[in-house]
Amino acid sequence: MSNDSSVPITGAEIVVRCLAEEGVKHVFGYPGGAVLYIYDAIFKQDKFQHVLVRHEQAAVHAADAYSRSSNTVGVALVTSGPGVTNAVTGLSTAYMDSIPMVVITGQVPSHAIGQDAFQECDTVGITRPVVKHNFLVKDVKDLANTIKKAFYIARTGRPGPVLVDIPKDISMHKAVYDYPREIEMRSYKPVDKGHAGQIRKAVQLLQQAERPMIYAGGGVILANASNELNRMVDKLGFPVTNTLMGLGASRSTSPHYVGMPGMHGTYEANMAMQNCDVLIAIGARFDDRVIGNPKHFASNPRKIIHIDIDPSSISKRVKVDIPIVGNVKDVLVELLSQLDASSAQPNTNALQSWWKQIAEWRGKDCLAYASSDTLIKPQSVIEQLHRVTDGDAFITSDVGQHQMWAAQYYGFDKPRRWINSGGLGTMGVGLPYAMGVQMANPGATVACVTGEGSIQMCIQELATCKQYHLTPKIILLNNRFLGMVRQWQQIDYGSRYSESYMDSLPDFEKLAEAYGHVGMRIEKPGDVEGSLREAFAMKDRLVFMNFITDQSENVWPMVKAGAGLNEMLLGSEDL
Repeated sequence: MSNDSSVPITGAEIVVRCLAEEGVKHVFGYPGGAVLYIYDAIFKQDKFQHVLVRHEQAAVHAADAYSRSSNTVGVALVTSGPGVTNAVTGLSTAYMDSIPMVVITGQVPSHAIGQDAFQECDTVGITRPVVKHNFLVKDVKDLANTIKKAFYIARTGRPGPVLVDIPKDISMHKAVYDYPREIEMRSYKPVDKGHAGQIRKAVQLLQQAERPMIYAGGGVILANASNELNRMVDKLGFPVTNTLMGLGASRSTSPHYVGMPGMHGTYEANMAMQNCDVLIAIGARFDDRVIGNPKHFASNPRKIIHIDIDPSSISKRVKVDIPIVGNVKDVLVELLSQLDASSAQPNTNALQSWWKQIAEWRGKDCLAYASSDTLIKPQSVIEQLHRVTDGDAFITSDVGQHQMWAAQYYGFDKPRRWINSGGLGTMGVGLPYAMGVQMANPGATVACVTGEGSIQMCIQELATCKQYHLTPKIILLNNRFLGMVRQWQQIDYGSRYSESYMDSLPDFEKLAEAYGHVGMRIEKPGDVEGSLREAFAMKDRLVFMNFITDQSENVWPMVKAGAGLNEMLLGSEDL
């Protein structure tokens, strides 16, 4: 045991010492009655910095992005009742994307639980469906052990958010501080190593493949397995696609990379996914936005290898032939060593004709768009953002058309640079994500790509940025519409734009200035690059860039809900 001391200290002091022991450097939070003892203990320590957000949702989003961009466990602290309910969206966002996080919540005193006390809610009950695990601490003696368990559960196996609910009296009671070095949990034993026999079968299948495809998701990034994935792609020479959550897992500049798959994926990625004969899925879950209709996907016979840390994700939506449960990095290391040791070679002739077919699909140039001398094209803003930042920025995004354009047109060559809400699709994350990223990566270039709908959901965090000298550049693609809603209404609802037009927008430049930042309005295509260069040159200022974009632009290609991957709309002419 470490830091053993025979002098009892309060639960609040125990919390603070546990966080310090875990190497926590930043805690995002918002105080309230049930956590005041903990905030008092924070005041008296200097091991980590507390970041005061302006809404609890932003605390959890910032901790989430802190984790995504740095491979650490993000930490948030909120009070009971509305503090907890405001945090639920952030918890659910992290849970859907398997992001490791520890959220500490205050609770009313133990004796008042169940009495409808002021600012009471059933935290454990409300959050159970959106966390990997949660705890209610009933005895101060269990507090240190519970926090240790929370960090262990959050970061191991399939990662996820873990919540620790601490009644106010527990944070006041005293106990001897004793933080365990190791934790053993009888009911929780995640597997890391993949089954060697299954890996051998996978290697044989890959070597026999004539139309192979590598499909890599967010699990590759979470497992820090990008180097292994890139080695595998280079060694085999197979085409590779990265999901929205997996962007940057394999280099977008690699000739083997065919773009993102799915609803707004490239024509070549989707056609290759649909027509391959051997598909290896690595840390991906065949979700509805990637494979479209599972029945349609299954209509083409193919052999599927599926590597995932979570056994419940395997064969959940698509039946697979070779399941491999294990940590993606460990499995890929073993798979590569078996490939290196094997004398068998892939079928070169078949592979050449497969690449010839892919080149034909690529020839459609599905991401081409019409340029304009008078209207700013949102796709062009992202391409110029890539040029101005040398493709090396951290890009956070909100949810909607701008998110898809950022995913399509900003090529990611490194993991943990693309920070967005994939599974839950949460509007409002962009700005708090940028805060979390910058706290975790001081000095890095951070850009938040957003829309005028999303940015207003957590715009109060401009105050947090001012207080903590955070200087992300906000790229607002302003089309005066809830763009993705408008696109679906145009395609599926007879162009009846029900409640999707934003006709009372604030003056974003003045709003940014009111919060103490720099505001810019860009209306001409010729001014885009110069404005971006000017903004990124202001290293010590947050710059809010309001790009007035073409209202009629849609995200293409598109696979409509319920359609198959090869039933793609490449543009409005396909409607």
